[in-house]
Amino acid sequence: MKKKAYQAVGVKSVQIAEVVQRLADGPLFVGLDIAKAEVLVVVRDQTGKFERPWKVRQPTEVPELVQRLKELGQGRELTVALESTGTYGDALRQSLQDAGLRVQRVSAKATSDYSEIFDNVPSQHDGKDAAIIAELASTKRSVDWPCTPPTAWEGELADQVQWLDTQQDILQLWLGRLEAFQARHWPELAGLLALNSATQLQIWRHYGGPEALAQDPAGVERLNAWGGWFLSEEKITAILNSARTTIGVRMTAEQRQMLQRIAQAAQSARQEVQQSRSALEKLSKQEETLRRMSTVIGAATACVLYLTVGNPHDYSSAAAYRKALGLNLAERSSGQYKGALKISKRGPSLARRWLYFAALRMVQQQGVREWFEAKKERDNAKGQKAVVGVMRKLALAVHVVTTQNEAFDPARLFPGRPLVRPAAVSTPATSSPAVSSPAVSTPAVSTGPTDQGGSLPGALPPDPRDLAHRGQARTAAPQGQTTPETSADKPQRKSTRKSQRQT
Repeated sequence: MKKKAYQAVGVKSVQIAEVVQRLADGPLFVGLDIAKAEVLVVVRDQTGKFERPWKVRQPTEVPELVQRLKELGQGRELTVALESTGTYGDALRQSLQDAGLRVQRVSAKATSDYSEIFDNVPSQHDGKDAAIIAELASTKRSVDWPCTPPTAWEGELADQVQWLDTQQDILQLWLGRLEAFQARHWPELAGLLALNSATQLQIWRHYGGPEALAQDPAGVERLNAWGGWFLSEEKITAILNSARTTIGVRMTAEQRQMLQRIAQAAQSARQEVQQSRSALEKLSKQEETLRRMSTVIGAATACVLYLTVGNPHDYSSAAAYRKALGLNLAERSSGQYKGALKISKRGPSLARRWLYFAALRMVQQQGVREWFEAKKERDNAKGQKAVVGVMRKLALAVHVVTTQNEAFDPARLFPGRPLVRPAAVSTPATSSPAVSSPAVSTPAVSTGPTDQGGSLPGALPPDPRDLAHRGQARTAAPQGQTTPETSADKPQRKSTRKSQRQT
């Protein structure tokens, strides 16, 4: 290895004629490591020989780099590769494409994993990363990355999603401040109105505290106008009584003014969120894929997933789509140490965050709530893992509903979910031995075509990769016809395995 292999030289001092003489004939591969202030460039030929890094200042020396790469690529194939991290390289990528150069993308994770393989040293720095990117591009571990502008619909979708997520963060910030003041000056209001309700924000913005509301003779009319039919007369009476009898800390004029400003900011953010949600609902109706996704997770969340991980049709399977969301299970084990299964959290965190709230809504649905409560009970009243389990199922459902044109049914998310054990009933002597009373010690195993992994409490759910075929499995078999689920040996094999586990 040559001395100071990664010592960079300025791009303006690079002589292309001398570089060409040092490189072998054939295709060339150029790796770019892009930072905010500078870009390091490494050239590699097909024999594995590297040039010293070129240092390019952003953005003033970008035209110099593009011109030298055009000269270098005359009469031979030239591939320019870079990572997909950040936006600092977008202007450079556009300039390279305008110059007619081929641009490809390399995974940042692949660059990190290859660092020790490259030179037997696990170090990482900009010059080495640029060389690794060129090496990965030469071994066909890169894909074409054209710089194409979005359509009007895609551009509006991206703008609305970013604005919605930003305003949602701002709203949560102000609501957190408001909650702290509410607990100090009017704690009774927390049990009467939701923190983000329009009525509560109006009360704080207009009155600034409970004292002014208690002294206002038109308080009932104002609350009626703000709450409408959402606010009952009993609730209005309770709010006024709490304002008169609150044990909260008495407020100063400056504190009332501060609360009014906070409520005004929260109210503005709330209106922006509602407007963005309405805009996303209209945009989702213009695309069939988004319409089908919306039936599973709602229009706003569907738009977020479409923008961050792409169209579900672009993935070969539902498991691949779930992996792109970072919801695939990963394990870190070595020898006798067996690590716990955890989601990989690869991919955009924005998509997982919005899918998490969609899962919180889904656990309220009939057919999902039973599984959620049973899972929560097994986890010592901790529901986090259960919510993640619902997220994983929703990711599969989004892909299946979208790509196979199936109607969404929440009950199909957990067809093998643990159900509430029914009351003991007497079974006629002529009944099938596969259906038994819970009072009998032999486990009851359903032999009907709807038995997806067993309906016993604690039964494992079926293989999620088989989600796309459950519609066919649920179809009732003709009278007298034996299906794979009703074969004679399957109930016996299940019973044998369960008895072995109990032993």
